[in-house]
Amino acid sequence: MISITRDDIDISTLIEQARKPESGGIVTFVGTVRDDGIEALDLEVCEEIALADLNRIAEEAKNQFSLNTVEIVHRCGRLKLTETIVVIVCGAGHRQEAFAGCSWILEEIKAYVPIWKKDIIGKTEQWHFSTTDK
Repeated sequence: MISITRDDIDISTLIEQARKPESGGIVTFVGTVRDDGIEALDLEVCEEIALADLNRIAEEAKNQFSLNTVEIVHRCGRLKLTETIVVIVCGAGHRQEAFAGCSWILEEIKAYVPIWKKDIIGKTEQWHFSTTDK
């Protein structure tokens, strides 16, 4: 599943979707809103382009790291501290490929996917490109 949602992400469902007989390792990354002196984040996404980019990244990762499965779900909208921003689940024959692929996917999302975040600190707001950059 590659998607963008305003809803909470069901991590266990993504892990179940990644389970395949040929996968000996499933690696999961869960990115959350951390307390950097903010109260919340507002995430905006150019959904059509972002979904195309996420699908391209998933396919490249499968080829480059021999992944059997890639699941990526990214949130948008207002998120409070500790809420989940993004979940990446990679399944591969061996753990090394799953770890490497998952890490590479996150860096590609940060670099290329049109997602903007606005830090909310009281009445102050500050925009940033990429939900995972600070």
